[in-house]
Amino acid sequence: ISGTSDLAPLDKQAEMITEWCPDAKTVGLLYCSGEANSKYQVDVVKAELEKKNITATPYPFTDSNDLAQICTAAADKCDALYIPTDNTAAKNTGIVDNICEPKKIPVIAGEEGLCVGCGIATLSISYYDLGYTTGKMAVSILKDGADISTMPIQYAEKQTKKYNRQNCDALGIAPLDGYVAIETE
Repeated sequence: ISGTSDLAPLDKQAEMITEWCPDAKTVGLLYCSGEANSKYQVDVVKAELEKKNITATPYPFTDSNDLAQICTAAADKCDALYIPTDNTAAKNTGIVDNICEPKKIPVIAGEEGLCVGCGIATLSISYYDLGYTTGKMAVSILKDGADISTMPIQYAEKQTKKYNRQNCDALGIAPLDGYVAIETE
């Protein structure tokens, strides 16, 4: 069912950026231009950050071949980076981490896998809960005759605020209250 989303609501993603990087005046939004889902997330987060008077600059890359160059440009010009749920970025977190960690640039990640590879914090969802919500929507359609074209997108009801202890330590960033360490083993 296309009416559910594995994303945490994007306004909460923008809020998380300002919580973890309160002094950031510029945020780079790093994403693969070939992924429409990533572009959508970047557009929403950009608008949310601009409401908070933060300069948010998109840094699209086309594939893993130009990721290092684009990430370096973003890290050189920005106080922090945000990466949405992006498949290409998720496969190449080592590139991002090898650029951002030495420059002491924090990365806020759109999902837990990205955060493990290169981020300091994320909002994590339960895929079980998302499946349950999807199942309820399917019942509404198949049993109750709901019209899928008019159903609103539904998100996982619960998000867990998580942080990457190793990456926070490397950047000298203290974990925020209310965040749970990601268990990486």
